[in-house]
Amino acid sequence: MGQKKRSTPLERELAIEQAHVDLVYHYLADATANARTAAQRGQSIYLSDRESRIREEDFTSLFERDAFAFQAAKRLSVLESEHEGLVFGRLDLADQEIRYIGRIGVRDEEYEPLVIDWRAKAAEPFYRATGTHPMGVARRRVLRTRRDVVIGIEDDLLDAKAGAGLTIVGEGALLAAITRSRGTQMRDIVATIQAEQDEAIRADYSGMTIISGGPGTGKTVVALHRAAYLLYSNRRRFENGGILVVGPTARFLNYIERVLPSLGEDSVTLRAIGQVAQDVIGLESTRQDDREAATIKGSLRMVALLKRLVSLPLMDEAASQLRVTVKGTVLTLDVAELSRIRRDVLTRMPANVGRAAAEAAVLEALYVKLPPELDVPVPQFEDLVTSSASYRMFFQSWWPMLTPTQVLARLQEPKVVTQVGRDLLDVDEQRILIESFAAPDWSVADTALLDELAELLGPVIDEDAEPADLVFLPVDSEVSELVTTADLLTDKRDIDPDEPPQRTYAHVLVDEAQDLSPMQWRMLRRRGPQASWTIVGDPAQSSWSDPLESQKVLAELGGSAPRRSFKLTKNYRSPAEVFNLARTLIISSFPDADLPEAVRTTGIEPELLVTPEADLGDAVSAQLARMRDAVEGTIGVIVPPSRWYEVEKALPGIDTDPRATMVTPLDSKGLEFDAVIVVSPDEITENTAAGIRLLYVCLTRPTQRLVTLDLNTPGSWR
Repeated sequence: MGQKKRSTPLERELAIEQAHVDLVYHYLADATANARTAAQRGQSIYLSDRESRIREEDFTSLFERDAFAFQAAKRLSVLESEHEGLVFGRLDLADQEIRYIGRIGVRDEEYEPLVIDWRAKAAEPFYRATGTHPMGVARRRVLRTRRDVVIGIEDDLLDAKAGAGLTIVGEGALLAAITRSRGTQMRDIVATIQAEQDEAIRADYSGMTIISGGPGTGKTVVALHRAAYLLYSNRRRFENGGILVVGPTARFLNYIERVLPSLGEDSVTLRAIGQVAQDVIGLESTRQDDREAATIKGSLRMVALLKRLVSLPLMDEAASQLRVTVKGTVLTLDVAELSRIRRDVLTRMPANVGRAAAEAAVLEALYVKLPPELDVPVPQFEDLVTSSASYRMFFQSWWPMLTPTQVLARLQEPKVVTQVGRDLLDVDEQRILIESFAAPDWSVADTALLDELAELLGPVIDEDAEPADLVFLPVDSEVSELVTTADLLTDKRDIDPDEPPQRTYAHVLVDEAQDLSPMQWRMLRRRGPQASWTIVGDPAQSSWSDPLESQKVLAELGGSAPRRSFKLTKNYRSPAEVFNLARTLIISSFPDADLPEAVRTTGIEPELLVTPEADLGDAVSAQLARMRDAVEGTIGVIVPPSRWYEVEKALPGIDTDPRATMVTPLDSKGLEFDAVIVVSPDEITENTAAGIRLLYVCLTRPTQRLVTLDLNTPGSWR
């Protein structure tokens, strides 16, 4: 009889953890089945055909049904989403207690915890314990799983005396996480958050929390986990009020979108900066203006310019005179009188909301000029004037209901820009602004201007609107309907002009905050007038040309509310060889840059290559093929817009490639790849307002290998 093969320590530990994970999934399946049954029961609490008349005493049953069904469906949604990496950690405490850490809490039939929710106080040592401050933890273990299968273990021995006899597996959770290949989406690294990161995550929610740090310090991951932690620790406030997460681009949001949902949180709204205003203006944008136009549009000077634009009548000044005839008497309001009325109304209320007040003021000014001997009562006078076709045509032209897009489009007209831009923009800036609106669509910078105009204009009020349709459908209708208690109790009213048109949030989290213009900060402030804030960024990576102006707006945003700052000091992404190159670059033009410490090395220096300009496409293709063999994970090809189509033509199929991604320098913000090819670094520094700082971003995207391709000769950026 042959001897049975002895299992290795790793195999034995994997088997132990697998047995516990299997038990957790067993109880998770039971909880899911119970939630599904509860959801079905909720639907049957009160049933009625849609033709029946609802009695007053039935409202309680309807409310119970809706509330019961909602809570059951919500619980079911959470349970059904928590299968990927449900259990990711284990704590072996010095007193022999064992705690498993996961995305949600799971208990057995005796209500004993099988998994502790990662946001619970009992899970705090998993993130905060260190070798010098073990917090009663002997061993911290990170479990790597693929759905419900444990495929790897990484241990940290934090207390050698208390952990005597414990098996220690792996090279340590953090280093294992940062050396593994990157995928097309950010991994949830909740299991590798370190003490300085955890301190920022668990900071008090009130006021403003600023998280700064250089490239690769985990700012984005910390911010997202902070959002989840706030939802857990202050659920009523933030679940009801919501959390808005703002990132630089839609590509960036696609990259991070799984982090918060994987933690079981669905009260979070993710928006790229070009999507923030879509709740008000009904559109979004991804197009970037060139640096000169973007700088003008983002400046606070645009606030005064837009106010002048709203105040400027659509009609020519020569036509801005009102003449009406009342019982043979001609009454006139000249340009000065009409302008005074316009200014008075607009200082008190938005333009569209103020239309009725403006008309009342016009009628009053006309009535004062009526000869006393005519003795026309006010109501009769107003009827005589407003029934006149000439008056109606004048007033519609002088004070029409306007949308933000209609008003902003006027900046295509040189005469208009000259009028509203006087002493705000010089001649060259006026020309740049006019030319920027020649594009067929709105830019990202335009969305902030449109949002500002929505504030100045107010909602478009349809004074001739028909009454709202009835809630219930006709008896013979073939359309199915579901009417909830909430529908019946909702007060159907017209638009309230005093209500803000935009959705507001209890907390606003802004990533890559250093790139926002002052006008974009004003747009965000309208989404969180009473909100607490988490602001994440690194000034050294800024693409906005006037940081001081942004700092002024940011100071106003926080007001007198509490403000706390956290600085992340460890670069977990970039190997030291790559970061040393980036460090040398940024210090030359930005000596005060916040430079983190790279915690690992690969022994592979960046490759600074030169290729003839005529051979650029072939050179990029060859380097991409070489990187496919050199790394197992993803490859980023960062290309300046001026070379985009040339390189894209040389890389057929790049749009659908599962491993390789082609991005512009701006779109690379917040992303990471195993290998990065940076095309024509000099053109990156020359064609953007950020210059060297944007190239610094590009050079700090790789986790393993970096290649740069200069054209014809070594680039001046070196």
